[in-house]
Order: sequence, then C-alpha cells, then structure tokens
Amino acid sequence: MSTENNDVRAVEEFGAKYRQLKAEIAKVVIGQDQVVEKVLIAILSRGHCLLVGVPGLAKTLLVNTVGNALGLSFSRIQFTPDLMPSDIIGSEVLDQDRQFRFVKGPVFANIILADEINRTPPKTQAALLEAMQEKSVTAAGNTFKLPDPFFVLATQNPIEQEGTYPLPEAQLDRFMFNIWVDYPSYEEELAVVKATTGGVEAKVQPVLSLEEILFYQGLVRRIPVPENVMQYAVKLAMRTRPGSAGSPAVINEHVSWGAGPRASQFLVIGAKCHALVRGRFSPDIEDVQAVAEPVLRHRLVRNYKAEAEGVSAERIIREIL
Repeated sequence: MSTENNDVRAVEEFGAKYRQLKAEIAKVVIGQDQVVEKVLIAILSRGHCLLVGVPGLAKTLLVNTVGNALGLSFSRIQFTPDLMPSDIIGSEVLDQDRQFRFVKGPVFANIILADEINRTPPKTQAALLEAMQEKSVTAAGNTFKLPDPFFVLATQNPIEQEGTYPLPEAQLDRFMFNIWVDYPSYEEELAVVKATTGGVEAKVQPVLSLEEILFYQGLVRRIPVPENVMQYAVKLAMRTRPGSAGSPAVINEHVSWGAGPRASQFLVIGAKCHALVRGRFSPDIEDVQAVAEPVLRHRLVRNYKAEAEGVSAERIIREIL
C-alpha cells in the first residue's frame, strides 16, 4: 500500500484516537475543552506551551493528566527564586570510585511541567533555552540528547508580579502557544465541585503509545498545505510588524515589535494539526485563524501607548484577523 493511502487511513484512525484521548482527559479535567485541544495540538506539532492563568484553575492537573493519558514519562519542576540550572539539567557527582559521573536532572523526561516559570531568575530560565530548541543539554563539556518526544508545558500566574522575573522575548518565542486559562462556567465549576468532593477518584488510562505519538507527529508534517493557506499565514505574521507593507494602523500605533518567522511556521504547523484533529486531510484559512491568537499573543511587544490605553494583544490580533 502506498504512503499516501497509509496516511489517509492514519488520519481516519487518528480522529477516533483523539476523541478517546479527550474523553480520557475529561475524566479528571472538567471543562477547559479549548485549552485541552490547544495543548494536544502543540504536542502533536512538536511545540511547547505556556499556560497563563490565575491560581486554582487546574493548570498543573491538566498537564499531569495529559502526560498520563499519553503514556509518557513526566517530570514536574517547581520554579523558585533559589533554583539553580543544575537543579534542572543535572550535575556531575563524585562516585565511590572517585570518578565524576553525570547525574541527569528532571529535564530528562518526555513531558516537563515548568510550574510558575516566571518565579526563577533569568540564569535558570535560560537553562531551558537549549533544551527547548535543540532537544539536548550541555554539561561538563558533553552534550546529552533529551528523550523523543520532548515537550515543555510551563505555567505562569499573571496577577502576582512581586518576586517574579518576566520571561525574556527569546524564551517566549520558543513556546508555540501562549494559552490563556480562564475561569470555568457555572455548570463546569458545579461539576468540578461534585467530582472532587466525593470519595471516588478518577483514573486516567494511557491512550497513545510513544511510537504512536511519534508517528502522528510525522503525519502532521506530511499533510499538504494549499499555497493560498501558506501565503495567508506568512502575510498574517508580517502584518504584525510595524512599518512593514500592509501593516494596519492598530499595529503601527500600538506595537513596538511584531512576530518573527517562527510565528509563520507555527501558524502553518498548528493549522495542519487543527485540520487533522477534525478528520480533514488539508488545512484551510479558518484553521490558521483558529490557532492565530495563541501563536501571536506572546509575540507582540506592545508599546507604552498600548499599555496606557489598555489595548490588549488579543484585541490587536482580532483586529488584524
């Protein structure tokens, strides 16, 4: 059977697997359907996620549950002001034979939960830079490959800024999605309270194996993209850059720096996966628009005028769409 026929069958099979995956996660994480979908799209696109939301919205629980449902190794790193780079990547120790050996840190797992990533100084934040981009770490002059697949899912509290270190743009750009986690609706919060105040604890069973995840990641890359969709994604990213051809007034007035080429890449890859999870074999412009906000939100550097007038990144993105 040809590769094309195999891919057609794989897209159909994936639709069932994806629905099963969401149902398994929903046993523990009630509501937040859009957040769960965006996290899964990022994982299947080989991207990293930054989850932003106030405390108590189950961000950590969501990441832990996704890791269990995917059957991958999972590490949780609680970022604190005194955390050192060696606490993340590992360090050399002197063993009983008086030989130095490298002891791997918690970054050597498939899924890394970087909890409250903005609570640690830039030196420690930078320890994740190489890991997120190169999928490897360097220690004591040696390079160690990280397991494949590898994802960083970081959380951040937007309201408590005392004692925090805002992520630099270079680090933010390595996240495929910046996902806003909002309060649940009345019905969802009622369901959460009922589910978590009783004596029964839901158990999550693995749905996808490591080999299946790697296969579906490759499938996302192989999905063809129409030329008009590719052009739309690139033009959309370029419209966020003040002073560029076609940039609207809202960009020129309220944005200091726009999204770079990495945004164009993530718009296309995210659109591919967005189409795939809906059982379609090729993305269209609506798929690009569906992932535009989480891709662009953290890549727009607003100027003083935008801050003073309360013009949010979300409002700017909606206007350029």
